[in-house]
Amino acid sequence: MTNRVVSRRGFLRSGVAAGIAAGFPTIIPASAIGRGGRAAPSERITVGCIGVGDRGSYLMGATLQLPDVQVCAVADVKRDRREAAKAAVDGFYENSGCSAYNEFEAITHRDDIDACIIASCDHWHVLHALSAVRAGKDVYVEKPLGISLEQDQALRKAVRRHKRIFQFGTQQRSDERFRRACELVLNGRIGELKTINVWSPASVSGGPTNEVPVPETLDYDRWLGPAPKTPYTYERDTNKWWWFISEYAIGFIAGWGIHPIDIALWGAGKLVETPVHIKGTGTFPSEGVCNTATSWDIACAYDSGVAIRYRSEPALEEWKSRYGQISGHGTAFEGTKGWVHVNRNVIRSSPENIVDSVIQSNEIRLIKSEHHMRNFFDSVKSRRDPISPIESAVNGDMLCQVCDVAIRLNREVYWDTKKEQFIDDREANKRLQREMRAPWQLARV
Repeated sequence: MTNRVVSRRGFLRSGVAAGIAAGFPTIIPASAIGRGGRAAPSERITVGCIGVGDRGSYLMGATLQLPDVQVCAVADVKRDRREAAKAAVDGFYENSGCSAYNEFEAITHRDDIDACIIASCDHWHVLHALSAVRAGKDVYVEKPLGISLEQDQALRKAVRRHKRIFQFGTQQRSDERFRRACELVLNGRIGELKTINVWSPASVSGGPTNEVPVPETLDYDRWLGPAPKTPYTYERDTNKWWWFISEYAIGFIAGWGIHPIDIALWGAGKLVETPVHIKGTGTFPSEGVCNTATSWDIACAYDSGVAIRYRSEPALEEWKSRYGQISGHGTAFEGTKGWVHVNRNVIRSSPENIVDSVIQSNEIRLIKSEHHMRNFFDSVKSRRDPISPIESAVNGDMLCQVCDVAIRLNREVYWDTKKEQFIDDREANKRLQREMRAPWQLARV
């Protein structure tokens, strides 16, 4: 399929009259005509933002700072949010050219948009991305990817079939500390890799259960989308609660845990491509609207001989004495000659000189990125995979999901990483799919 940037140039050459006929804004600031350090219109990547809450607004703001990219549309089912986002974009460009929509299709169906930034609620990520990809757009999708493996697989297939650029929101890959830790492990600086310890914050419990009126600014039916029809409860649609309700998310076992899990898989390489035995325990709330795991301790034993120990933050005391300064999240690689621990604040090793080791040009070198959003848009131009491609997104998401299945079943499961199914376990395999409320379907967006 033709690069959407090329089609955008053709659109712009068609002139103002064609833009008005299409019903899209054509007012642009002087700086967008190649002055003020910004690229000329024919060289800009045009972007639509779907979901402009806390995270979506942050990503939109980061995109506005890129001189060769222009945000031209936003979509959100909350009127106040989309109006605020439009105002922010218009204020930045000093014009009124940003369109604001309730329906995401108004963005994915626009021929003049090259790429979509998707930061909606978790249960919408894949449907929004599928709509964009099938319409020929490149996509940046916030983590976690989907709320079922079936969703992840459908998006992976679509991305490759339509030859789209996909960037996953695991931005730690664009931090030098994490890349360096993984390169040290892949090049044997800690000897033979044996164990990876991973931890993250856990979900919260509680949440009001009494039905209340839907806020006047919220399109609640659209917010629910494929999720079950459920009465509205106080602030159900805010990050305070929906992150931890299983109808809309898997909870922080995936929503936060995907970050350190992704680094664990990045550093382990092919050692985590074998079948794996998974067992563990988890605690789930019994009251309130929240019902995702508030703690977990999971052991993953790969047939390759590598083990991953995945725990939630409350279980960290014994690791503090080993790794020193640790935060509520992190990844630690243990080998026969030492260990490397990394989080967003530090990279530390034992022996201490491991972190100072120089990775030679003939050794394994990972893709280098210093800005996750910049890396995405550079890939949109080059048509080469960015640092967090669709395969990495599915693999990390998949491990989070099968870990959740294991603690919900409260027994050991055996996962085939190649066939992407549990081995001889019909009960567990049933949990790899989710029903969607009509008319939403993976094949029809």
